[in-house]
Amino acid sequence: MEDMKFDMHGSATVFGLFYALHATGYKGRVNGITCMAENMPSAGAYRPGDIINTYSGKTIEVINTDAEGRLLLADALHYSRRFKPDAVVDMATLTGACVIALGTHASGLMSNDKSLARQLLKVSADCGERIWELPLFDEYYKMVESKVADVRNSSGRDAGASTAGAFLGHFIKGVPWAHLDIAGTAWRQAPLGYQPRGATGAGVRLMVELALSMGA
Repeated sequence: MEDMKFDMHGSATVFGLFYALHATGYKGRVNGITCMAENMPSAGAYRPGDIINTYSGKTIEVINTDAEGRLLLADALHYSRRFKPDAVVDMATLTGACVIALGTHASGLMSNDKSLARQLLKVSADCGERIWELPLFDEYYKMVESKVADVRNSSGRDAGASTAGAFLGHFIKGVPWAHLDIAGTAWRQAPLGYQPRGATGAGVRLMVELALSMGA
């Protein structure tokens, strides 16, 4: 549990991105949204079996209380649509399943838009921050459907990274969107190359390159 201090890396990346864009003199429009909550037990904590409402109006059945970050992301993704974005990219330390699949050397990419995915893969190759595309088949979207709510926050271990991505995809329909699972790349137990032990800043360089490639 002591490593959970790194679980806010997705929000930290957003702050890092804006710091870096300011340093480059970037003049384009980029909106950043951070999702923050204190993750502590209390008398008001949610429980397995609870059904909760979301900003989008959809309901979520709680299967796994440890899959809490995606509940915040669901609201943030729906909220992002008010800005009428050309594209939305979220970054989150979302699943241990992605760590099992890719280890600590690449972030998982899932997207509902082939053009955006290709663009991310290109800037990944250009800047050396590795990402690897994982599928978002229709079957994964169905796996997170619920019998008592619109969706459920976990469908178990099978395809855990892709089903988590599909869960998020339910809240960002009609917008080019990509999800980056940085659970394996957000921090290191030992230094490697330019990255020290601890937080790595995963996603900052990638997002700066994406913003620059999309132009001002």
